[in-house]
Amino acid sequence: MALRSHSDVSEVEVRDPVLREGYRRCAELTRRFGTTYYWGALLLPKPRRRHVHAVYALCRLADDIVDDPETIAQSSVAQMRSRLEAFAQSFQTALAAGGSTDPVMAAVVDTVRVADIDPECFQRFFAAMAMDLTTTRYETWEDLCDYMEGSAAVIGEMMLPVLQPRDRAAREPARSLGLAFQLTNFLRDIDEDLDRGRVYVPQADIHRFGVDIQARTVTPEWRALMAFQIERNRELYRIADAGIPMLPPRSARCVGAARVLYAQILERIEAADYDVFTGRVRVPTWRKAMTAGRIMVVGPPGSRTGPSRSASSSEGTAAHVAQDTP
Repeated sequence: MALRSHSDVSEVEVRDPVLREGYRRCAELTRRFGTTYYWGALLLPKPRRRHVHAVYALCRLADDIVDDPETIAQSSVAQMRSRLEAFAQSFQTALAAGGSTDPVMAAVVDTVRVADIDPECFQRFFAAMAMDLTTTRYETWEDLCDYMEGSAAVIGEMMLPVLQPRDRAAREPARSLGLAFQLTNFLRDIDEDLDRGRVYVPQADIHRFGVDIQARTVTPEWRALMAFQIERNRELYRIADAGIPMLPPRSARCVGAARVLYAQILERIEAADYDVFTGRVRVPTWRKAMTAGRIMVVGPPGSRTGPSRSASSSEGTAAHVAQDTP
């Protein structure tokens, strides 16, 4: 990844009407479905903010092809695979052409080119989305990490050029933060994923703690399993914290806000006695606004307390977290 100065990412307003509409739609998608990303991105300068929205929008639209409950209920695996492949091809075609008549795709391509995001990242991402069509269980934590390489760690890589890190070492913490965000989503969405026929908690952990996950019941065994997963998740956040001081101030505030807001989901799962079955755990909008406002003024937690741990590689991250497996 090439380090870029602040002036390298275009600061001019978008004049092209197709691009302007595309970025507007990307922002709306992020506001509706990725509220933590949305509130974090508000702390960025407007030109970089729209690039966060564009990356999120592409990932969201691809994810909807394989995750939307109505689509799953009405489509065969072959049909969903065909739609995913067509969507991935439309992105590759637009990228090669340098633009698209579709406003959202035009905005995504503009972001990839202006922010200099490595196109290879998207190959890994679309490969992971394809896995969701046929893989519904992961035996071990390492197996789950193999999937999250393309569905989560790579998102951190996509976002990093937009954030303009001052140190190349920021790459691995960014990947770890992508893993942490997705694991938080998995723990929050266990009930919804069961409805889709998917389980993202490693089977080895489920068996070790003696849990019947299909029963959707909070038991002592379930609490122990969730406490273990949450601690694993927090370790990923601690590793990711090393990267925040490597970012320029506005980017550090953006990432710090998103990191704090996502971590609050884990606190709310604990406050609900690990019950993720009777309703979706949420951080209310007023708290997101208050958190973003506070971090905008005082900076992210890492700027005051410093990072608690560093990471040297993504393999090291997974291995380090896995060491805590009982």
